[in-house]
Amino acid sequence: MTFKKTKLVLSTATVALTIGAALVAPQAMAHKAKKAHHHATQTAPSYSKVDALESQVRMMQEELAALKAAQTTAAPVVTADTAKVEELDQWMASVKAAPVIEKTKDNMIFFRGGYGHANGTRGGTLDPTTIEGLGLASVNGTTVGSIADKDAWYFGAGLDFSINNNLFGLMDNTEVLAEVMWDYKQLGSKGQNGLSVAETTTIRNATGIILPAANTKTATVNQFTLAASPKIKFMKGSSFRPWLIPVGFEINVISPPSDAITVLSPGMQFGLGADYKIWKDLYIGADARYHQALGSIDGVRTNGVTAGGYIGLGF
Repeated sequence: MTFKKTKLVLSTATVALTIGAALVAPQAMAHKAKKAHHHATQTAPSYSKVDALESQVRMMQEELAALKAAQTTAAPVVTADTAKVEELDQWMASVKAAPVIEKTKDNMIFFRGGYGHANGTRGGTLDPTTIEGLGLASVNGTTVGSIADKDAWYFGAGLDFSINNNLFGLMDNTEVLAEVMWDYKQLGSKGQNGLSVAETTTIRNATGIILPAANTKTATVNQFTLAASPKIKFMKGSSFRPWLIPVGFEINVISPPSDAITVLSPGMQFGLGADYKIWKDLYIGADARYHQALGSIDGVRTNGVTAGGYIGLGF
């Protein structure tokens, strides 16, 4: 609106100046002609009128020049709509200039498997090495004995749930996740679950007690583990991401049970590993974990290590 008013004022001044010039020009010429021939008879009031008219025209010219100069140097008028358009242009420019960040899915389901090793031999209902009162201590060579196999294989799966992307404000690009994992571990198979044929024969000859026939069924020594752990994963946004588990809780179900028929063994786990994004939300990785029982459960300990690989899918 201000710009339109300025143009209107300039137009009006231009028209007025044109009319004034047209009026002044004839009078000025007549004044010059009469001045030569009738100088003696020209009165003072006539000179005064012409001079006043010339002065007014000069003033209008000066005002017109000032208006043109002000119009040239004046700042452009900014309206509300103009400000919004400029703000939108600035936003679009900032969006175009921002780096492109590929969005990834922070949660993961993974499937794992590998090698396990127990720290000690597994006891349980498979190892009646002595029977109090029956004098079997002298025939330990014929008893079933403890499970000597310490090596195992395992397979399982787990879920990672993203909780925080900067270690709760302590470290950038360091993700905190909650891991839930379960796996099946098998140590080996053991025949003669209970007293062996030699033991039953020895007991019968020594005491006259007739025992039932020896159990020759094979018992598979295995273990199921369910664990929940915090996981710290570094280098968020990178294809290669190492991680560690400072400490996690696990509970193990052992089979066969302990001598006291106990099947649950709680413990802790510590782990480290890394995964690599090979394509979109498909990952491969490797990990190693140490499992520490909280104590001996009726003579059974589940301490040991597991190490292997996994395949992950982001979601």
